[in-house]
Amino acid sequence: MIIVKIKMILAMDEGNLIGDQGDLPWRLSSDLRRFKKLTKGDGYNAVVMGRKTWESIPESNRPLPDRLNIVMSRDSRTSMEGAEVALYDGRAIEIAYSEGCEELWVIGGSQIYNLFLARCDEIHLTRVHQSLQGDTTFDGIDTNEWDVRTVERVFDHEGDDFESTYTILIRK
Repeated sequence: MIIVKIKMILAMDEGNLIGDQGDLPWRLSSDLRRFKKLTKGDGYNAVVMGRKTWESIPESNRPLPDRLNIVMSRDSRTSMEGAEVALYDGRAIEIAYSEGCEELWVIGGSQIYNLFLARCDEIHLTRVHQSLQGDTTFDGIDTNEWDVRTVERVFDHEGDDFESTYTILIRK
């Protein structure tokens, strides 16, 4: 039986900030490369995001290549070129399953993270070691529900504004 693994990937600062005016409040080239590698994977994966996250991706990069793009919307009339639209979380999972995806990566924003959190098997978290200003936070991770499996500290990497720590959380 094929099962779609649901994984979340996000970066946040020390105060759980994840965004500012529809953009990331930092530049972490090493993290963007990791994001691309993980969400593409070895097989056929899907990414699910909210409409605002979709719109924050430059048009020249939409849809994200080599992944099934699913956009969550409350409007049943919404259509987005290059993406499937889902009205609720279960529908996004059905789309990924019906397309033969091995993994469904939840990539933001805050409302979508909250929507899928209870269904996630893993969280891939990059903690940016700064306290920055912005307008979007995500406070939903209760570390008591997760085992920490991998930690990588990134120091002074070219193309990175700040130091960060990459952690994989596995649901207990």
